[in-house]
Amino acid sequence: MYPTTPARRHVGVIGAGRVGAVLAAALRAAGHEVVAAHGLSDASRSRAADLLPGVPLVPVAAVVEQADLVLLTVPDDPLPGLVQGVARSTGFRPGQVVAHTSGRHGVAVLAPAAAQGARVLALHPAMTFTGTAVDLERLPGTRFGVTTAPDEEPLARALVAELGGVPVPIDEADRPLYH
Repeated sequence: MYPTTPARRHVGVIGAGRVGAVLAAALRAAGHEVVAAHGLSDASRSRAADLLPGVPLVPVAAVVEQADLVLLTVPDDPLPGLVQGVARSTGFRPGQVVAHTSGRHGVAVLAPAAAQGARVLALHPAMTFTGTAVDLERLPGTRFGVTTAPDEEPLARALVAELGGVPVPIDEADRPLYH
């Protein structure tokens, strides 16, 4: 089980684009081990090579299987289908932390993961990302819109703090207004 403060864990990122590669690199700098990444485009693969050297690019299922903390950093529209697809195929593990960075969605989109016992977090960094190392210098002080169950709030706050950010609680019902 993942404690309320982030232990050094195995991190996997699905969506090694501008946001995912940077956040995974920041978590690596904070002492976590980034074990796997998934990216479809040539640009994502290039970002992963630059920001996450040595981290293998693998299929989605392999990311989920290897990671204690799964970062879903895909665009808003494909997020629901991704979560449902993983839940139906690979599945999420009890106690596994699943966090997405969508501004539009709260934790309701992660209901299939929660139903399998995963701890779910919505952590939206309110920053425009370039997908380069420059973003690592810009993360400190960035506000993160955080939506999660009350008992997961300490974990969400701790992860955001490790990223250098400032958590801003956003109720699930207020997520559309926030976005």
